[in-house]
Amino acid sequence: MLAPDELDGTDLEILRLLEEDARRSLADIGRVVSLSAPAVKRRMDRLEELGVITGYTITVDHALLGRPLEAFAELRFTGTTKVDDIATIADGLPEVRTVFTIAGDPDALVWIRVRDVQDLKRVIDQLRRTGKVVGTKTLMVLGTWSPRSPGRGPRA
Repeated sequence: MLAPDELDGTDLEILRLLEEDARRSLADIGRVVSLSAPAVKRRMDRLEELGVITGYTITVDHALLGRPLEAFAELRFTGTTKVDDIATIADGLPEVRTVFTIAGDPDALVWIRVRDVQDLKRVIDQLRRTGKVVGTKTLMVLGTWSPRSPGRGPRA
């Protein structure tokens, strides 16, 4: 765990800028935080070593890739199912983006990307076939908004 004094305001601003755009150049970040590009690089390397930065990512338009339908499925498991087993429920299902194990009811929330409703039904059926799932509730996403996409507003 990080000590409270290991990150300063400049580190936090660098993180904010990277969350906004992970491809932002070191020089651009340096201009905003009043540091040279090499100094920004040293700070980013330190943040990686501390485990604060765990990777860099992109945002993809899944509709253009043939998977426009986004859904979340709540899963309830048998009482004897271990949490670690819940986390692996979607192994081998590329349509499943993330499995969140959660406290309370339901036991897990599964984030899914598919082509259409038929494809969604197939994925839900596969999750149910494991024999560990005793109940599901599926929620289809109508639109998405994120504070990381300023000016874009809600999108379908």
